Amino acid sequence: QVQLVESGGGLVQPGGSLRLSCVVSGSIFSINAMGWYRQAPGKERELVAGITSGGSTNYADSVKGRFTISRDNAKNSVYLQMNSLTPEDTAVYYCNAEVVHAGTWGARSFRYWGQGTQVTISS
Repeated sequence: QVQLVESGGGLVQPGGSLRLSCVVSGSIFSINAMGWYRQAPGKERELVAGITSGGSTNYADSVKGRFTISRDNAKNSVYLQMNSLTPEDTAVYYCNAEVVHAGTWGARSFRYWGQGTQVTISS
């Protein structure tokens, strides 16, 4: 069983900052790519930022320069530092990780999702 536990969401004023954390636990051999997604009411879930096992990152154009994704492989964790927040950033943010399991037939990977954490930007 693999579990992704998120924290750090909440209410913040425009221009403020938040730092989201996601800890992966369970049967883990290693973790490949990790990422943060978000979904606003009535909209499709979109990729906000992703990071590979080697540390390469990519960002949605709307957050580039404001958000920073990072990971700590020793802690099986991924983080999202969000600065200069605007009301358009309001959404439920989800953590995602491709987890590698060591089994009888070798290494197998599966994607897992966190429960989501609400981020609200409002005056």
